[in-house]
Amino acid sequence: MSWHEALHRLQQTGEPHALASVVGAAGSTPREPGAKMVITADTVHDTLGGGGFEYQVIDAARQALGDSPGDGETGGPRLEAFPLGARSGQCCGGYVHVLIEVFAGAEMTVAVFGAGHVGQGLVRLLAPLPWRLLWFDSRDDAFPAWATGQPRLTCRRSTNPASDVASLPASGHVLVMTHDHGEDRALIDALLGRDAIASIGLIGSPSKWASFRRRLAAAGHDEAALARVRCPIGLPGAHGKRPYEIALAVAAELLALKPAGARHAQRGIEPRQLREVFASGPTATSSSATSSGDP
Repeated sequence: MSWHEALHRLQQTGEPHALASVVGAAGSTPREPGAKMVITADTVHDTLGGGGFEYQVIDAARQALGDSPGDGETGGPRLEAFPLGARSGQCCGGYVHVLIEVFAGAEMTVAVFGAGHVGQGLVRLLAPLPWRLLWFDSRDDAFPAWATGQPRLTCRRSTNPASDVASLPASGHVLVMTHDHGEDRALIDALLGRDAIASIGLIGSPSKWASFRRRLAAAGHDEAALARVRCPIGLPGAHGKRPYEIALAVAAELLALKPAGARHAQRGIEPRQLREVFASGPTATSSSATSSGDP
């Protein structure tokens, strides 16, 4: 798969990845400036020329992915200098500068159980956002046609609440709004057994939650566990019972739950790092001094 095909697919699915680009070259080098490669935690797409130099780029990209703060944040781009000599196990004698840009993936993950009127309105509102959406429903043909092919949206037929909940990724937000109260209760019961869930929301009235709360307490869930559930869901103070109004209120509540992310005064590559990187390599030579093949 070419780097641009891989980049498009990974951007669509929201999987963390890094783009490594040759931005400068001097002397004999495997590839010209503009060559790119995409790296994930376990795959590599395209090439910067192979050899020890390429393995060093992959290691640097994966270190950058590992250093990323998470929740859709990145540690910023990195500019790395690679002399093609003893360090890389190559004898080209050239010098390459590589820009490594990290894409941390979806800003957050939201799992929605239920494809009824509110569920459909909510997912349609969330679909344009850079979030990963997991949509479950136990009924045949519950998902609308427009959900097919949506980026970062996965529709799954729900067959067993316990196994569906066990499949959820850590640190995701979960909303329970199925067509059946028995399913809702079984899902909440299973969710309370998961520690690594960012938030749990249940659609319904205070009386519905009071009934659920009694049964869940009788099933062995303590007060601390029960306090993790939000019911009713939606932005506090929002009014309206139309499905779209409820979906708007829930979407606004999710935005309030989204990690803010730190905004630093310095963005991009620090000037000090640029000076150090370019000072460490030789003065760039003309393009005629470079080689387009493996050294």
